[in-house]
Amino acid sequence: MANIIIRFKKTIVIFFTVLTICSLAGILFVDVNYNMQDYLPDEAESTQALEVMEEEFAGGIPNARVMVEDVSIQEAIEYKEALEAVDGVTEVLWLDDVVDIRTPIEAADTDTVEAYYKEEKALFSVTIASGREVEATNEIYNLIGEENAISGEAVNTATQQEMTGKESMYAAVLLIPIIVIILILSTSSWMEPVFFLTAIGVSVLINLGTNVFIGEISFVTQSVAPILQLAVSLDYAIFLLHSFQDYRNKEYQPGEAMKKAIKESWPVISSSAMTTIFGFMALMFMNFEIGSDLGLNLVKGIILSFISVIVFLPAFTLLFYHWIDKTQHRVFVPTRFTGAGKKLLKLRLPVLILVLLLIIPSFLAQNSTSFTYGMGEQPEDSRLGADIQQIENVFGESTSIVLLVPNNDIGKEEEMTQVLENVNYVSSVTSYATMVGTAIPQDFLEDDATEQFLSENYSRIIINTEAGTEGELPFAIVEGVRDIAASYYGDDALTSGESVSLYDMRDIVSKDNQLVNILTIIGVGVVLLVNFKSISFPVILLLVIQAAVWINLAIPYFTGTPLVFIGYLIVSTVQLAATVDYAILLTETYKNYRRYMPKWKAMRKTLDDKIFSIAVSVSILSSVGFILWMTSSNPIVGSIGLLLGRGALLAFILVITLLPALLVYSDTLLQKTSLRLKFDKEEEQHEKDN
Repeated sequence: MANIIIRFKKTIVIFFTVLTICSLAGILFVDVNYNMQDYLPDEAESTQALEVMEEEFAGGIPNARVMVEDVSIQEAIEYKEALEAVDGVTEVLWLDDVVDIRTPIEAADTDTVEAYYKEEKALFSVTIASGREVEATNEIYNLIGEENAISGEAVNTATQQEMTGKESMYAAVLLIPIIVIILILSTSSWMEPVFFLTAIGVSVLINLGTNVFIGEISFVTQSVAPILQLAVSLDYAIFLLHSFQDYRNKEYQPGEAMKKAIKESWPVISSSAMTTIFGFMALMFMNFEIGSDLGLNLVKGIILSFISVIVFLPAFTLLFYHWIDKTQHRVFVPTRFTGAGKKLLKLRLPVLILVLLLIIPSFLAQNSTSFTYGMGEQPEDSRLGADIQQIENVFGESTSIVLLVPNNDIGKEEEMTQVLENVNYVSSVTSYATMVGTAIPQDFLEDDATEQFLSENYSRIIINTEAGTEGELPFAIVEGVRDIAASYYGDDALTSGESVSLYDMRDIVSKDNQLVNILTIIGVGVVLLVNFKSISFPVILLLVIQAAVWINLAIPYFTGTPLVFIGYLIVSTVQLAATVDYAILLTETYKNYRRYMPKWKAMRKTLDDKIFSIAVSVSILSSVGFILWMTSSNPIVGSIGLLLGRGALLAFILVITLLPALLVYSDTLLQKTSLRLKFDKEEEQHEKDN
């Protein structure tokens, strides 16, 4: 393969260049989905309800609240008509839909009136069509001005849609200079970082462009996958190019040096890529399809990075290696820290005891953390955060639940509606039974009077609640509504709405969590088993990295900080898949030295030689995480960033402190449980150990 790469290096570079240009064009045709509900499985009740509603009714679920201040009843009616005229708005509900405003409103039920009109402030329930959120909310902002407010799921979606692209660019602008600085400090040429970033950058762009064949990706994938791919696979390029430079320093010609570099790098890069791929593949088995969407993109990205490093980078380097020669600089940071191993090994017993004390509480705590399942809270210093607070100060929290039931018994519907109206925290129930009643036969009414609530097969009931979208109270309300509906209609009753979707999401991702974690451990464990031909090595490596994962995910519990569950689920997989490479590098090096050195000496030399290489990888991955956290207004992306950045640092600390202790103390066990593994039999004196 190396001979083919060397022979056709120009052709390879041209091919990858053309493919990258085509991929750049393809990126423009990849749709990004910002609606988390679309990723719920088909069997979820909220998904089934949405499908039925789209088939049976013209309007959807109210997904925005618009509040206009200092208006009379007549002025509010005019605003309602203006809102209905906005492109993308399919329905607007207000006071005139639930009471007869031709009579004095003082005669109407006070609670019903104040759900829509209070203190000369009007609150409209607006339904915005999926995919039209940005245009519709921008037009509504122009209509209501700065002094009024809009909030809701559609506004969240629009805000994230507008911010994701800007924030991704902002993150890249901050991240690339940091990575370049880290690479410059770790190399001896000003151009080497350019070669690294070119090889991985090409694979990132091809990965993004080939998403055109998928058609659509989630906003989480759009925000996280490219940066994660860069951070995780940059090591492959560093290892190959460093190996190439080492052979050139040994007086090999460039072509021969590259052959040997490819041969030497292949086992390390391939095993590293395989552990990462198997870890990311676990995400593809999630029922909540944002995980499978991200998993597919990350697996595809790592495969493309591997191909780019093994095929494109050698060809590119052989064409332009003289740029590296002409831009040499002194080494700013020593690549070997003599004496570091001896100092770190003195910490072995305290670290071992500390981790043993922490690991069980951390495991229990990370399962007991308070989770959020939606977008989380919006910053109060943003327009959306301020608008949410402005509306809630007057009308309180409110969430709509849509209930679909067969329309074959209006008397039963009216009876159920009365029961629903008495449920705690239900502010109003709007349906055919409440609006028209049972006295007038449906056939006597015009379609305009019934189409909002009745279809050929279903009756639609809108339940407004005085609660948020998620948490114990909103979820208890969802359960209560479902139980009441089931008592009247059995499995024929369907519910939907933001709180209902989040309720379904909670149940689905909780099951996904167990499956994904098990599959990640099994997948990475199998690769380690094959790589080390050992039972004990995979157990020790997985224990160390999993301990770092548990400690990382337990911190929110001990600090009392709610954690976005999607971020928790993804990072529990990504951290293991991305950081196990540090443990592999240290263990492989120790195993090689141990063949001809006593164990303590082998470990000291391993730490002296490899702590710098591991630190470079960690600094890149943690920088990626912390920059995502700092730059993203999306709580899901921000939580993934924080957990990833902190997790990389924790993994680094345990790999250079806990892992050496476990490897040395398990020296005899490692030999007995590994295939054809022979260590040096000479033992150092106890005094030399210290």
